[in-house]
Amino acid sequence: MNTDNQPMKDATHLYPVKDRRKYGERTGFKITELTLAPGQEIPWHVHSHVRDSFYVIEGELLIRTWEPLEQVLLRATDMFDVPPGKAHVVMNTSDRDVRFLVIGDAQGVGGYDFAFAD
Repeated sequence: MNTDNQPMKDATHLYPVKDRRKYGERTGFKITELTLAPGQEIPWHVHSHVRDSFYVIEGELLIRTWEPLEQVLLRATDMFDVPPGKAHVVMNTSDRDVRFLVIGDAQGVGGYDFAFAD
């Protein structure tokens, strides 16, 4: 684990997912399709410059943010944005797999980073 909590360019090795597919990546932008099995999650984290947009293909995805605390349950065709600097956790709390896209867009102000949220 990243004990000094410094932002990383890629933290995918730190949390298991059922499936991960990259569809497009360039400086400041990437599209990834993820499948989370029941009980899997992407831990609390924050991005310095990246807006994460989540689009659910199938299943149910729970996203929690803080400051302010918010909880959103997304189903197929639902979309939700997490702005840069907002800590969030992404979870599958259902008994079925959830498949979704994560579109990370830094809008030209730097690359993707991932830092665990305290």
